Order: sequence, then C-alpha cells, then structure tokens
Amino acid sequence: MTGNTRVSRVLCSAILLLFFAVTVAAAQAGEHAGAKSGQSGDANASSEASKYVGSDTCKTCHEEIYSAWAQTPHWKTTLMNESVKTGSSTVHPGCEGCHGPGAEHVAGGGDKSKIYGFSEHSRQQNSARCLTCHGESHKQSHFAESAHSSSEVGCLDCHSPHHAKEKEHLLVQGQPELCYGCHTASKADFAKPFHHRINEGLVQCNDCHNPHGTAVLRQVENQPSGDAVCYKCHVDKQGPFVYEHVPVKTEGCSSCHTPHGSTNPQLLKVSVVNMLCLQCHTFPTASPAGPVHNQSAKYQACTMCHSQIHGSNFSDVFFK
Repeated sequence: MTGNTRVSRVLCSAILLLFFAVTVAAAQAGEHAGAKSGQSGDANASSEASKYVGSDTCKTCHEEIYSAWAQTPHWKTTLMNESVKTGSSTVHPGCEGCHGPGAEHVAGGGDKSKIYGFSEHSRQQNSARCLTCHGESHKQSHFAESAHSSSEVGCLDCHSPHHAKEKEHLLVQGQPELCYGCHTASKADFAKPFHHRINEGLVQCNDCHNPHGTAVLRQVENQPSGDAVCYKCHVDKQGPFVYEHVPVKTEGCSSCHTPHGSTNPQLLKVSVVNMLCLQCHTFPTASPAGPVHNQSAKYQACTMCHSQIHGSNFSDVFFK
C-alpha cells in the first residue's frame, strides 16, 4: 500500500468522524430546544388556564342569574371539559365563555372592570362577541351586512341570555310583538282584513324573514334552491311549468300581492283584478298581448278564464 493511499484513508476516516460528531451534537441541541419549547408551551397553557375559575365559582355570588341561565341552551357549554377552538377564537366553558376569564374579577372582590360586562360595551362590541360562536352558522353569517346591523340593532336588543321570555331563541319578547316594536308599518298591515295569520299564531315573522340577514332584499329567507320563500307554503304555485307567467319568475309574488296584508282578497295590490292585469297587458301593445275583450262591457275578472295565472302545463294563455 502506498503512502498516498494511507493518507487518503486516514483523511476519509477523520472526515466521517467529524460529520458523525456534528450530527450527534445537532440532534442533542434540537432535543434540548424542543424540551425547552415544550416546557414554555406548557407553562403558557398553564398560565392561561389559571385565569379561569369555572362557573361554580360565579354561582357563589350570582346564584339567581346562574339559575336562570341554567335553564337556557347556553348552559350546555358547562359540559365542555376544556376550551375548544371555534374558527380563530377559543371558547371556554360556562359563564367565562361570554364574560371572559374571572380570576382577576374574583380576586378584586367583584371588580367589574376586571371582567367583560355587556352593559359596559357598545352594541357592535357585544354583537361581535356573540358572533365568535354564532357567526359560523348560516343563519347569522350575513349579520354584518344585515339591515338590523346597519340600523344599530345589536344581538342583545332582541335576545337575553339570562332573562329570555322565549326560551328556544332566548328572545326578550315573543313574536310578533318583538318585531312590532320597530316595524310598526307591518303591524298595521297585519291588522288589515286580508293578511297572513301572524297575529293568530299560525305564522311567525322568521318563517319568511331571517332577522340576522340574508343575501337578498328585505332579509327574506329564501329556500336553498333560490326560489321565493312563498313556495314553502304555496307549493302548487312553484312549478316548473311548461308555460310560465313571466312576472312570477322575474319579479316574484310581490309584483301582484302585498305579502303582509291588504284590503283586497288574495292580498292583491289592486281591488279590481282586471285593473291589476292591465298594468302590463294594455292594448294595443306588442308584448305582452292586450285583452281581446271590451273591458268596459266585460266585468268578469280575467282569472275567471285565465285561471292558471301562476303558470300552466297546457295553455300558453293560462287557461285551465
């Protein structure tokens, strides 16, 4: 074996030993850093957990409020064993899920400044707090763009987590009285001779409207298919029909009807059916065709003959 070969082998061995030593040192350093990081993370988690005292502690001072709250759906949050992630927020069990950590509040002898009090904050702040849990539901997902939000109406104007009069949705007052508090014009409509039976308790406002906002006008609660909310009850008018009455599909039911109430039968906008039809079907006109009868001599309603006015599978002029 030559001298050069021996030198090469010795050099290779030295390089391998050096590489091995560096690898081992790096691994040990990584384990040490990981252990240190884990200890830091555990310490932070422990510090965060120490800020929460639990709902039983709240009960010692707020027993009456706790007892009322225990009858509501919110009480189910006490069954959570630990905090959970909701979107980008962390939700904690019980009272502190809404009011925040209570350790400093307790240590301060009930100092209100050490806990989140809803009466001390704005409607926008309170609503944002509610939406940390409820904002992911499709019912509340449009609240920020809703008419209620833009009119400075907050969650607590309609809902009461502790003293609700209506238990299912925690409303401060039952429907329709709650809605009538602001919507006085609608209250007058429902007092008209022909109306949807809201006052009789057969229909509720939220059967047609989503008070938390929708992607359409008047916060109407459209069906998943995008059809008019009226079809939830009036399924025979939905179709599809071979011959569609165009206003039904383009303008909707409200092109002829007033949905809340009317002085006219069938909630029509006009007392005389012929006058309603003639708003579009005036003669002579290119389209839609006007009536072929002399309206001054024929007093029957157009729908006496055009009985399938919402749509027909057999007649393009909506005969039966």
